[in-house]
Amino acid sequence: MPEEPIIIATRGSALALAQARLIFDQCRLTFPRLAFEIKIIKTTGDKKQSASLAQAGKSLPKGLFTKELEVALVKQKADLAVHSLKDLPTELPSGLILGAVGKREDMRDVLIYKTDAGLGGALSQLAEGAMVATSSPRRQAQLLAARPDLRVEEIRGNLPTRLEKLADTEAMAGTVLAAAGLNRLDFSITAEGALEGDAVPDGIRAVALDTELMLPCVGQGAIGIEIRADDGRIAKICERLNHFNTHAAVLAERAFLRGMGGGCSSPVGAEATVDGTQLRLRAVSFLNDTVQRAEQTGDLREPEALGAAVAAELRG
Repeated sequence: MPEEPIIIATRGSALALAQARLIFDQCRLTFPRLAFEIKIIKTTGDKKQSASLAQAGKSLPKGLFTKELEVALVKQKADLAVHSLKDLPTELPSGLILGAVGKREDMRDVLIYKTDAGLGGALSQLAEGAMVATSSPRRQAQLLAARPDLRVEEIRGNLPTRLEKLADTEAMAGTVLAAAGLNRLDFSITAEGALEGDAVPDGIRAVALDTELMLPCVGQGAIGIEIRADDGRIAKICERLNHFNTHAAVLAERAFLRGMGGGCSSPVGAEATVDGTQLRLRAVSFLNDTVQRAEQTGDLREPEALGAAVAAELRG
């Protein structure tokens, strides 16, 4: 009798499926004698696409894009849950752990803009008073810190929907999306700055924003694999899937976010980078309507201590 397949749970969005397939392919390559199967589960976040992330504390629960996948794990309806790590709360439900983290993609944000939105597309060159749409408080805060004259508006929906809204809304000059999501969905930016990919409207251009200008969300660009804490077999599989440097970097970032008392929709950004045996963490906070920045370096083997120290510095 054939062995039961190992179930990989994921959301059903195009990006979530692309990420789940990356993990599925890695599993098949690493464990050719085992059977794996992808299971699509609809989450609360998929059902609340019109809700504002800026009001997440009032209208949207924690684990917006993860809770139903975690329920499947707890009920043993799935063996691994694949997440965009930026969506995974820093405090996991009892009995669940972060089993592995995949190698990080480009962690930067990308400004997507219309050809006529400015002189050349860099944020500094957008027309005065231009409207940029993003529902992320972190992105909103950093946009306004760099360009106080900009108007920021809410936008929701998947990537094609946002591109359509940008093209169809005359007053909208641009929007901001994660480079990792664009890359995983096979979008690209040409040498001339044009955005290329499936169903990109005419006249849409793009430029990656340096992290000196726009620090990413905690965990941005990384794929997290959540598992049951007591499942030794799956834990062994995750050991082979884990990318050590990325795991260390995101542990530092998540410890920072935990120390700030925030979630994935909090107006804070962080970037951890590995340099030999050292880990550097840069962070920014816009909590309580004040801008605070910090940078520290620590031991690669103690990432969470570094994250906690940076949070303590910003909290004063």
